[in-house]
Amino acid sequence: MRNIVHRHLGKVVAGAAIAVAGTAVMVGITLPGTAGADETGGTQGTTRAGQQTGQEQGQGQGQGASVEPGVVEQPPAEGDKGKGRDPLTDDEITRVEQIAVNPQLRDSSEDVEGDRGPQRLTVDLAEPEAAEVDDPDAPRRADVTFYDYRDDTLVSRTVDLDSGKVVRTDTQHGVQPPLSQEENVEAANLLIADPLGAGLKADYKDATGKELTSADQLLVTGGVYRATPGAQPAVLDKCGEHRCVRLFPKIKNGSWIDARTLVIDLSARKVAELKN
Repeated sequence: MRNIVHRHLGKVVAGAAIAVAGTAVMVGITLPGTAGADETGGTQGTTRAGQQTGQEQGQGQGQGASVEPGVVEQPPAEGDKGKGRDPLTDDEITRVEQIAVNPQLRDSSEDVEGDRGPQRLTVDLAEPEAAEVDDPDAPRRADVTFYDYRDDTLVSRTVDLDSGKVVRTDTQHGVQPPLSQEENVEAANLLIADPLGAGLKADYKDATGKELTSADQLLVTGGVYRATPGAQPAVLDKCGEHRCVRLFPKIKNGSWIDARTLVIDLSARKVAELKN
């Protein structure tokens, strides 16, 4: 069994983004080509360039000339409230979440791990209304999006930061925005615990000599997967209505592991392998 799974999965892809093919629809995914991999050559190149510049400066300024050390200034303290179109402060983000998730929503929804309360996706400063574009004193509002795993619903709420009230609520089904990091991590944990994760674990051990037991040992990104009739096993037919993810796991300070054939249905908490 291990050889079968490993043949499908067991390719370690070094230092390059994985090309996505087939029937998956990827939403908002950017894979760095060599991020976190061995970049010794690049680092040495930077160091040599810096040494050369210093020598040239020394020659230009005469023997004995010294370069003053750089000074790193601390960023200004962040206030409790932003102004105008300033980005949301940490305090504002916390407050917006508390306002948006009222007791009714908290008690009637579930996050990606099945706990009470919806899964937070994004919190962003809302765009001003058309009549407010040139108004420096326009109200500051925040858009918050959640995913409710209890009934696969995307919940969007707009909060007025001045009044502390929810001024708009929208719910949608079959809408799959980019995944949060918490969802990617949970998908990786489900894959590791599933028999179809045997190839992933074998590749990790081949590369590191260690057992893979948790998503904390990986850097994980993922893309939303939508079903295409006849192009995947029946267990994935609801992907698009369900929240499904195709993972791109990477060994920390190491290589990518090819897991393109595997899809994790976060709503059903199941793993399936795509047909060739």
